Amino acid sequence: MDSIAQQWYARPVFFVSDIERAAGFYIDKLGFVQKWQSPEGSVRQVDRGGCEIILEETTRKDRGRLFLELIREGVDQLVKEIEERSVKTEKMWWGYDVLRIEDPDGNELLVCLEW
Repeated sequence: MDSIAQQWYARPVFFVSDIERAAGFYIDKLGFVQKWQSPEGSVRQVDRGGCEIILEETTRKDRGRLFLELIREGVDQLVKEIEERSVKTEKMWWGYDVLRIEDPDGNELLVCLEW
């Protein structure tokens, strides 16, 4: 079988209880922009620098985790922004030193602090 050259395009889906609150957190606190939303408004996609996350309002209690690896300057800029916006963070170990950001529904972004 011949291998087909391809690029996979993946986006995590985070389940949220309140789409307005969740979108506000990602847009106002973390600097994402809204790329699209479903006609009824219960699903939205946010983007920052090519990092796209789909937010889905649902009663599901699942939580997601996204591991981000940025260049050093990108991490420095993000840390400055979230400090200015009073976003709660936690440094922890997850195979790497990471900065953990939790959204209002318990979904996590883990930002790698090692280069």
